[in-house]
Amino acid sequence: MSESDVARERELTILSLYPRDMNIYGDRGNVLALVRRARQHGLSPRVVELNAGDALPGDVDLVIGGGGQDSGQGRVVSDLQGRRDEFRALAEDGVPMLVICGLFQLFGHRFITNTGAELSGIGVLDVETRGGDERMIGNIVVSSDEFGEIVGYENHSGDTMLGGGSRPLGRVLQGAGNNPRDGVEGARTGNVIGSYLHGSLLPKNPSVSDFLIGEAARRRHGSFEPREIDDTTAVRARASAKRRPR
Repeated sequence: MSESDVARERELTILSLYPRDMNIYGDRGNVLALVRRARQHGLSPRVVELNAGDALPGDVDLVIGGGGQDSGQGRVVSDLQGRRDEFRALAEDGVPMLVICGLFQLFGHRFITNTGAELSGIGVLDVETRGGDERMIGNIVVSSDEFGEIVGYENHSGDTMLGGGSRPLGRVLQGAGNNPRDGVEGARTGNVIGSYLHGSLLPKNPSVSDFLIGEAARRRHGSFEPREIDDTTAVRARASAKRRPR
C-alpha cells in the first residue's frame, strides 16, 4: 500500500465553521490543536473552512467553530439558518462538534441581544441565551465527569439557560459559566459540545481533543487507537491559568 493510500485510510475532514467572522479570543488555536493532536495519533487531518456562501463538503468528520461579536453573529446567522437541516443531520449521525461562545449560542434555539434583537438558532443544543448586564470574564475551571478538570478563559455577557435536551459540560469550580446563578458551564447533546471557554480550550485540555478526534475516527474508520502523547506543556499551561483568575 502506498503512502497516499495509507493517508486516505486515516484521513479526517475537520470543518472550521465561519472562521472569517467567528474567530476571536484565540479560537483558531483550537483548529491548530486538533490538527496537531490528530497527527500525533497517526491520523491525516484535512481542514476545510466554511464561510457564508461556501458549499458544505460532503465528507465532514468533525466540526469546530468559535466566537464572535454580535455583529459577526449577525453576518452568519442567515447562512447558518439555511444549513439548519444539514447540521442537525450531522449531529444526529454522531459527528463530533465543538462550538464556542457565539456559535454555542447560535447552535441553541435563539439568542436575544441586549438591544432586544432576536437571532434564531438551529436547535442542535437545547439552550437559549439572552444578552445580560454582567460580563463574565477570566480564567475558568470546570469539573467534568467525562473529561476531568477543564481549564479555559471566559469573556461573555450571554446568559444561557439549558433545557432538558442538553446536559452541562461540567460544574464550575472557578469562574461563572453559562450564567451567574446555575454553577454549570456549557452544554452537551450527543457528541456536540457547546462552551464559553476560549483561550484556547483545546491546547490546554487534551482530553477534550481526544474525545473529538476519537469519535470522528471511530465514525469514519471504525476504530481509534490512541497513541501515548507527552502532555507536559498542557499540564503547565493549565496550572498557570488556574493560578491567575483574571
